[in-house]
Amino acid sequence: MTKKLLFVFAILPAMLFAQHSVKGTFSPADQFKFAFLYRVTAETSLFVGNADVDENGKFEIKLDSTAVPGTYRIVYAQPQNEYNFDLLVNGKEDVELSFDLEKGLSFQKSNENKIYKSYNRSIALVNKSIRNYYGSGDTDKKGFSKIFEVLTKTQNEFESASKGMIANHFIKACKPYIPSEYEDVLTFSKNIKDNYFKNIDFGNEQLQNSNFLINNSISYVFNFVDRNNPNQSYQDNLDMLIKAMGNNPKVKKTILEILWNKFEGEKNEVSANYLASKYLLPIAKAENDKELIDNLTYFEMSSIGKIAPDFDIEIKDKKDKIKKTKLSELDNAENYLVIFWNSTCSHCLDELPILKEYAASLEKGKLQVVAVALDNDKYRWKNMTYDYPDFYHVYGEGKWENEIGNRYNAKATPSYFVLDKNKTILAKPYDFPEFKPYFDGLLEHKKEN
Repeated sequence: MTKKLLFVFAILPAMLFAQHSVKGTFSPADQFKFAFLYRVTAETSLFVGNADVDENGKFEIKLDSTAVPGTYRIVYAQPQNEYNFDLLVNGKEDVELSFDLEKGLSFQKSNENKIYKSYNRSIALVNKSIRNYYGSGDTDKKGFSKIFEVLTKTQNEFESASKGMIANHFIKACKPYIPSEYEDVLTFSKNIKDNYFKNIDFGNEQLQNSNFLINNSISYVFNFVDRNNPNQSYQDNLDMLIKAMGNNPKVKKTILEILWNKFEGEKNEVSANYLASKYLLPIAKAENDKELIDNLTYFEMSSIGKIAPDFDIEIKDKKDKIKKTKLSELDNAENYLVIFWNSTCSHCLDELPILKEYAASLEKGKLQVVAVALDNDKYRWKNMTYDYPDFYHVYGEGKWENEIGNRYNAKATPSYFVLDKNKTILAKPYDFPEFKPYFDGLLEHKKEN
């Protein structure tokens, strides 16, 4: 028993000595308060540790001896998805870095990170030479060959130098297209696109457990676009990306969700709905991901060109008699404006009086406003409706949990939906200043036709 204990005590210092750390210096020091370290995985980021940043901008986070080698992320401010940078941790060396808000990231210790950063810097310089060559209009084939000889040598040297490292996975995956003979700029650009995924293995765990596959997927889909026919380009790019991904469900859903969110953010409903219906919605249904299914379905239902989701409306006449009807049954105007608002929303309370005045200035029958309050206070809502007697009012009880708001994908108040007489969604202006010129233009267009 004593011998066993002595053995444990003998190896304990060695185990402790084997532990490493991530430490660094932030600049300017007064702009940083903390550093959080996460390990990046295909599905999420796992918290590892954190440290305060001292008055000199320094921090240190100790790594457990069981730290998994791979890509890690340092978060230094909120929101986390904006204020962060990635680094490689192999469990065999300390990582020491400097991060300057103007100069960016550099490494003082860690061969993994030094070689990967040096590789990216070297490839960027060669790419600059390629751009300069084509930009100058030069057709000197010797000059062309020389540039790509340098590129080939650079790639081979870094692959060899990084052998056995985590960085090697990324360097090999980044291997650029290298033509065997002179190519004009159009041919070269086409071949870059055609060979984009040639060296990227979506099943590689090191690539999966990083932002590499996400960034390269985004770059491919959004950069290789024919500006004369963008939506077709996006669809073709998505098809090619899916083919390149292969059978890798671990990353497919994550990447497609990120791409869908980008299309949604850019208000590209055509591409967002194409991605959803052909690829993402089947995955969501297979996994019974109800939240994602609802998001994709409601977005598609409320897209421009779709018939507006129907809902019940109670209309009070001049004798205070209430008539029950539906949005789809309204026939008293050439256009309808469905606006979602809230009795405590300051923007809504600013815009509703202006909207009321504008609607009243229009010729009768040109526009009917249907105001849906996503609210929790029915009495306050009711009292406010008396200020807008010409609007049709609907109480959307439950606020953000209301079915009408959900089906219109209303995620903010106010939200505007312009409909034609057939209740087809024509436009979704951001606010009244965007709605007014749009509707003025719509009326003018009708006059001319």
